[in-house]
Amino acid sequence: MIWETVRLAIQAIFRNTLRSILTVLGIVIGVAAVIAMVTVGQGSSDQVTADVEKLGTNVLMVMPGAGQMGPGNNSVSAALTLADVEALIDQISSIRTAAPYNQTTLNAVYGAEDTRTSVAGTDARYLDVVDWPIVLGRSFLAAEESSGKAVCILGESVRQDLFGNTNPIGETVRLKAVSCEVIGLLEAKGASSFGTDQDDIVLMPIKAFQRRVSGSSDVSMIYVTVADSVSTDRAVVEVEALMRERRRIGDNEEDDFNVRDMKQLASMLTGITDVLTGLLSAVAAVSLLVGGIGIMNIMLVSVTERTREIGIRLAVGATGQQVLLQFLVEAIVLSMIGGLVGILLGLGLAALASNFMSIPFSPDPVIVAIAFLFSAAVGVIFGYFPARRAARLDPIEALRHQ
Repeated sequence: MIWETVRLAIQAIFRNTLRSILTVLGIVIGVAAVIAMVTVGQGSSDQVTADVEKLGTNVLMVMPGAGQMGPGNNSVSAALTLADVEALIDQISSIRTAAPYNQTTLNAVYGAEDTRTSVAGTDARYLDVVDWPIVLGRSFLAAEESSGKAVCILGESVRQDLFGNTNPIGETVRLKAVSCEVIGLLEAKGASSFGTDQDDIVLMPIKAFQRRVSGSSDVSMIYVTVADSVSTDRAVVEVEALMRERRRIGDNEEDDFNVRDMKQLASMLTGITDVLTGLLSAVAAVSLLVGGIGIMNIMLVSVTERTREIGIRLAVGATGQQVLLQFLVEAIVLSMIGGLVGILLGLGLAALASNFMSIPFSPDPVIVAIAFLFSAAVGVIFGYFPARRAARLDPIEALRHQ
């Protein structure tokens, strides 16, 4: 019985192919948009998580300033120092290592080539903290760091801009008024989740940076690696206690520095991505409502066109329930066809967007299943009223219909 009803429904749908295609278009667009949005959003979240994990999930960042906006926030805070870095390493057992970090933007010049890039002052421990290997050359020597010798390590993008694919080791690059010898090349990392080029960077010893670039002994940030088997929450508490002591902050005074946990940063960023994805998906889901209204409209037209056919069915013994089931199945089949096409289209669009945006393609089978079931539910909800109208027709009046 049910298969015969499905067969008749499919025949009725393909009897007016163009009209059926236009009817399901709203369902197709709605399902495709929802799946594409959710898949791209999930890929963005995965990319954020992966970028943070590249820095390490056990990494903390210590920065001057309260780290909050609004009334009462003191934006003028004492800078960090190199002594703070050594104190963190020497006095806190939960810390494996730490590294200072200053950054500015300068022109890097080699011969006739010139590029605008980020220049960071740090030390060899920074590469260990953020797990950034050197693929060519070497890192800073202790003697170079203590003396502030003008040497530098290039990111892959800077190397391409200044040297192409040639070996830059031993060459001299000019940064502002500083001529520094290239001693190493960093492994390529590519774009971050924010779209910035992580390889567009030049590293130089922190003391050389302070003396010859920034002109001060300030440290703008300290990267901290937490020891294995130690929770970052415990490390944050210990770092905050030591920094309050070193900066002579009283018991009733607010911190004039902040400690950020990379895991918390990742959670915050993925939370923002999830909210935006949800909002966009909700907007896209409106197309499903529009598609459902389109199905109801076309089914009402179909009932009017086939009034005489319905009368004949009722006259030869078909029950009202059978007529209702026939038209309801037609509406469900229409919406399910739209759902299947929408799923394929949505996954295809998500794959293209993921490739274009260089983020992981992360389809969620649960979302795909929900979208398909929702499209079927749209057929039931919006197809029931026209089907009930068909089932309630008077056979004699239906047979008189021209």
